[in-house]
Amino acid sequence: MSEAVEPRWRALHAQVTSCRACPRLVQHREQVARDKRAAFRDQAYWGRPVAGFGDARARLLVVGLAPAAHGANRTGRMFTGDRSGDWLYRALHRAGFASRAESTDRGDGLQLADAYVTAGVRCAPPANKPTPAERDNCRPYFEREIDLLAEGPGIRCIVPLGRFAYDQVLRVYRDRGFDVPRPRPPFAHGGEVSLGAPEGPSPVLVASFHPSQQNTFTGKLSEPMLDAVFTRVRELLDAAR
Repeated sequence: MSEAVEPRWRALHAQVTSCRACPRLVQHREQVARDKRAAFRDQAYWGRPVAGFGDARARLLVVGLAPAAHGANRTGRMFTGDRSGDWLYRALHRAGFASRAESTDRGDGLQLADAYVTAGVRCAPPANKPTPAERDNCRPYFEREIDLLAEGPGIRCIVPLGRFAYDQVLRVYRDRGFDVPRPRPPFAHGGEVSLGAPEGPSPVLVASFHPSQQNTFTGKLSEPMLDAVFTRVRELLDAAR
């Protein structure tokens, strides 16, 4: 396990966390950090863009939509401090990718092994709905993460959490010269898409519903369903050794 903290990763994370490219997102994330939720009124909110988190030599890339207003926008770490993160890190822990099942704050000691967690957009968006322009402003950060991870063993599996992340991953990899099937396979939980690489390892995308409260409270996504995705990822990674 090698945390993404060496100089080039630090430089990227500094660029992400200082970004002010999207006025609407800047206004929203900072307003949320000022107003706070009553349950967290005594806490200092992060209130900035959120960098990715995990193993610099990861073969698994997990991609979400954006930081939650009172989750990562509060704690400063992806999928940390909200119920979506609770579900995600429990599943990663059960599959052997996380050192612990809880993710509460940046100093809680959680480490990821062979996994890196990021998002298509780095600021909490109003109503969890970033615009296409906001998505595109964040894209260079995502591509830089892909480039840095490619310097290790290489990305072998990608788990996009939800349709937004699924579409963004396929869009980015298609534009980078990977063989993305046409027509584009429809998003489906557990659906797999092989992304033929122009050179080097070809990742396999394994899609998942996002562990949002909307999905988990309604039963659209269950913990066994999420576990099945990461069990499949583990099988693919073991076969790629």
